[in-house]
Amino acid sequence: MLKRALLLAALVAAPLTAQTHPADNVSAERLEKDVAKLVSFGTRHTLSSQTDPKRGIGAAVDWGLEEFRRIGAQCGGCLEVLPVGETVTGPRIPTPTLVRNAVAIQRGSERPNEVVIVQGHIDSRVTDVMDATSDAPGANDDGSGTALVIEAARVLSGTKYPTTIIYALLSGEEQGLHGGQILANWAEAQGFTVKAVLNNDIVGNSCGSDGYCEPKVVRVFSEGPRADLTDRLRAAQTRFGGENDTPSRNLSRWVAGLAEKHPDGLQVRQIWRTDRMGRGGDQVPFLQKGYPAIRFSVGVEDYDHQHQDLRTENGVFYGDTIDEMDFAYLAGVTKLNVRALDALARAPMPPKVTVDAAVRVDTEITVRPSPGSEAIDIVRRPTDEPRWPVRGPESFAALIPLVSDQEAVKLVMPERGDDWLFGAAACAIRDSDFYCSPVSSAVPGGAFEPVAKE
Repeated sequence: MLKRALLLAALVAAPLTAQTHPADNVSAERLEKDVAKLVSFGTRHTLSSQTDPKRGIGAAVDWGLEEFRRIGAQCGGCLEVLPVGETVTGPRIPTPTLVRNAVAIQRGSERPNEVVIVQGHIDSRVTDVMDATSDAPGANDDGSGTALVIEAARVLSGTKYPTTIIYALLSGEEQGLHGGQILANWAEAQGFTVKAVLNNDIVGNSCGSDGYCEPKVVRVFSEGPRADLTDRLRAAQTRFGGENDTPSRNLSRWVAGLAEKHPDGLQVRQIWRTDRMGRGGDQVPFLQKGYPAIRFSVGVEDYDHQHQDLRTENGVFYGDTIDEMDFAYLAGVTKLNVRALDALARAPMPPKVTVDAAVRVDTEITVRPSPGSEAIDIVRRPTDEPRWPVRGPESFAALIPLVSDQEAVKLVMPERGDDWLFGAAACAIRDSDFYCSPVSSAVPGGAFEPVAKE
């Protein structure tokens, strides 16, 4: 135990060293080839053909499934590939229609029921959301996210992880987030513990229609108050805080901190709202079930080249075509996703944290470690500070090695609880490196789990 504690301390204090990482194997050329293949299906509208072998959503989903099978064959069958679908109707699906997702599961070796999901939607559209026949290339929206998920499977599938990674290509997004809802329902039915959902939607351009460019920034959207709040929990947050410390918000902070460790890569601009103004994405159905979920999207959108009929007006071309994309930028977003998936799949589940600070001059913190935890990192920040301190020898409130099967850690901190927010991350050593989960905040609704129904 002492040896393990010393190793933990050494790893925390050590500077980052150059190591080969799966993210280094991400290929902009492969990403471009995959987007070109997706565009070749003509339209991937959810209401397009399910049976044509070359055109329509059916052919596109079949290709995605086959690509996952090919990747799995190269790693000795490490991916379990299956369609996850339902027949649905809705305001934008007037007749019963099969909505299929292409899913690949890379089972964890220690905690297979604990999952991290990376996803993008494979369907496309033009100006009229009900137009299922016109060409809808959908190169950026969301061929970019689809290609990212496939590339992540390529570069991560050769590594064994304690936690399961699920790669998902979702249908029906443009018709009402149906694919995301189907996958969220399926994950719940499997009894999975969902650690994080990384939704990638429109991640392949770096300049907007007004000429403004953001080639070094990706936006990460995260909800404020939880979508699954009960009346009791909402009242508790109103009194004691927590509206800025949901699991999804802390997942966003964690991804931003991960990006900062690699200054040559894309950096994160956190957007503290669930999605863009007046719009939504496939992370929303997961949030509604209480699963931590965030959305990656470009730093600046090009509205002339999404949700548009292919046409030229007044000398301006409209349409979501491949020549409007920036594949070096897409490779950067893919690398960040791969780094996040790799670290999340190695780290334990965030712990459960509570505090007792009422009518006292100090704060007692209780942390219940998650399976696989070898240390608990307790952190703190002033209530008006937006982010947790950057990890380093002087940033820890306490780094506490755990003994085997330890059920809880209790610690009394000298700070008065009214003025501070506290949280904790669960940490473990993997392949001679140190991996910590996102912080779980000691606030009402701060735990990385769905809210218990009243």
